[in-house]
Amino acid sequence: MTSEQAPAMIEAQGLSKYYGSFAAIRDVSFQVRQGEVVAFLGPNGAGKSTTMKLLTGYLAPSTGTARIAGHDMATDRIAGSTKLGYLPENGPLYSDMTPRSLLNFFADARGLTGQRKHQRIEAVVEMCALQAVIGKPIGKLSRGYRQRVGMAHVLLHEPDVLILDEPTAGLDPNQIHEVRDTIRKLGKSKTILLSTHILQEVEAMASRVLFIDEGRIAFDGAVADLTKDGRPLEEHFRQLTSVS
Repeated sequence: MTSEQAPAMIEAQGLSKYYGSFAAIRDVSFQVRQGEVVAFLGPNGAGKSTTMKLLTGYLAPSTGTARIAGHDMATDRIAGSTKLGYLPENGPLYSDMTPRSLLNFFADARGLTGQRKHQRIEAVVEMCALQAVIGKPIGKLSRGYRQRVGMAHVLLHEPDVLILDEPTAGLDPNQIHEVRDTIRKLGKSKTILLSTHILQEVEAMASRVLFIDEGRIAFDGAVADLTKDGRPLEEHFRQLTSVS
């Protein structure tokens, strides 16, 4: 099956979000198909996080439709959520819990029980390399480890779709490399929409890029097509956004 034939796992159709007269995003439409890793780029305040919150059902759109694996996230959010793993920027974690107690808590919330619960917790602990800190309070962990804990609980229920909002924000180069490696591995079996400010990550992990500027999609296409003129991605970012 080619990427064009694969089913759309993330769909934005005419999405807009208004706060009074202010439009956070306007008429945003795109699809991410099964098996794609798509980078979502734009300057601060362009509408990336708003779009992601609409796609996950965290916010309700003023107009338009958001779907995850075919489920309308305004009317069928529970079913859509079973297919989705969402890691918001600075996602909330309970600092007095350990990674193991947190994963047990979220496994119970997801309805995982018995052997499957045990297997999934052990699988995400290994996948996110949490063995060394599994019994330490989350509040005592480095930012890199906290980000890994967040990634682990997002993966517990084996979602088909991952929406990751600035997953490497605030990390040092070694931590960025570790998180990037985890995402690259996940991209072999998941559909991923990844928001980032680090342009090197785009070429390292994504096959396609979406640019958003002032609440509207400014570009949607292959990374290779965007950079085939030999100019670095940073130049294209500046050209496609409002940065002068």
